[in-house]
Amino acid sequence: MRLSWDQFFMAQSHLIANRSTCTRLAVGATIVRDRRIIAAGYNGSISGGVHCSDEGCYVIDGHCVRTIHAEMNAILQCAKFGVPTQGSEIYVTHFPCLQCCKAIIQSGVTKVYYANDYKNHPYAIELFESAKVETIHVPYENPLDDLYAQDKLSFIAELLSELEAKQVDQDQLKAHYERAQELFTKR
Repeated sequence: MRLSWDQFFMAQSHLIANRSTCTRLAVGATIVRDRRIIAAGYNGSISGGVHCSDEGCYVIDGHCVRTIHAEMNAILQCAKFGVPTQGSEIYVTHFPCLQCCKAIIQSGVTKVYYANDYKNHPYAIELFESAKVETIHVPYENPLDDLYAQDKLSFIAELLSELEAKQVDQDQLKAHYERAQELFTKR
């Protein structure tokens, strides 16, 4: 099973989001030019700074002022190392906020791929359209989710059958069946 380019770069952004130190929402961003990754970022504190995951968020007017957004971190990484962003594309786990939208436009990014809607600001949408920056929804499908699903399902079914054969309490057995059902039907 070979991933499409969109799924490959989106998977990269989801992987990067695991480095986030934000306790409110983990976001990852990957900047790509000519199908090559040129930068990546996640939301968190400044380098060497206090992290929200360690000391809590510093919230003013409903926004954590300690956090630098993933998109901004990726763009700043390009600036820091002299990597041009003109004509690039960005893959983000969540639709960019208004401030990131403006930075994306100013940096010369031409397409924004996002996996999840997140407070999609109407003015950000308007700015993207006005700047001719294409926004493309790419639902993320983790290729590893189903890799061992059948083996796991078979193993759980076998365990539940053994419990039933040993005449385990019916209420307890029913709870186990329901939990197994939840695990394998959740999307």
